[in-house]
Amino acid sequence: MSDTDDVYICDSATVEEGGKGIRFPVRAYGDDATGFVVRFHGKIYAYLNRCAHVPVELDWFKGEFFETGKLYLMCSTHGAIYAPESGVCAGGPCRGGRLRPIAVRETDDRVYWQPDQHIRPPAPGRAGAATDSQTG
Repeated sequence: MSDTDDVYICDSATVEEGGKGIRFPVRAYGDDATGFVVRFHGKIYAYLNRCAHVPVELDWFKGEFFETGKLYLMCSTHGAIYAPESGVCAGGPCRGGRLRPIAVRETDDRVYWQPDQHIRPPAPGRAGAATDSQTG
């Protein structure tokens, strides 16, 4: 994928270490959905906002993905926890599962995601269909 295919999410400063994640609209496997980006140990990670246990959004409140210790991403529905740097299930009912990663890059103080064959930008005119805009 070329740089021109990258989709802007937010400015880098918006994604604070262990803070609120930034939600962004995507079209995942043909359905409207959201992705999210978080910062953990100084690095940016992005995932489809869908629990591996039950396909529901993870965040407690819009953008709240980390559990109170800020070490894991946690599903608000059943308490499944995931390693932020890999998306691998670290405990709870998601055993053997993992979050679906979304390729992301940070350059020139901006964060971009990279569409692939399964996760694409939303259809024109539907940009707000799956999200209430960014948090932060």
